Amino acid sequence: MRISLDSFSRQFRSIARRLYRGLREDRGNAVVELAAGFAFIVTPLLLATAETAFIIYDSIEVSSAAQAGAMYGMISSTLASDSTGIRNAAQAEASDFGTNLTVTPTTYYACSAAITGTQYSTPAAAGAVCPANASNHYLQFVKVTSTASITPVVQFPGLPKSWTLNGVSVMEVQE
Repeated sequence: MRISLDSFSRQFRSIARRLYRGLREDRGNAVVELAAGFAFIVTPLLLATAETAFIIYDSIEVSSAAQAGAMYGMISSTLASDSTGIRNAAQAEASDFGTNLTVTPTTYYACSAAITGTQYSTPAAAGAVCPANASNHYLQFVKVTSTASITPVVQFPGLPKSWTLNGVSVMEVQE
């Protein structure tokens, strides 16, 4: 079976016309738009969402470190004055940060009638302001502040190169 050159030429032109008509139609536009949308919109959104999740997780970890330190110090007035123990408890809670976590414990006293009011370094300094009687007495508090600086993996234009995360926890010392 021999095919003549003229017959082959007609078949080739017929196939070429069908292909050309197919290329002029809009059938492939959706795939191109999906690929462009995914590359330019969805991928940056996914990266931003992941980076935000990491920053939120780190922020929770820094706050938990402050709470762990305050929980250690609230057990007794002896432990409330143990700055090294409070720091160790906080850093054990946020071990991911290592030495990048700064923990600052402080102990103070307040009058039971005004807990959120004036803070005193010792109960004796508050003698004139907070007289000891049945209804008004001194309360000891431990306050732990934790701070860590993180550098995001993905850098976005217009956002800072590093973030400083803070955590604060205040608890009354139990005796």
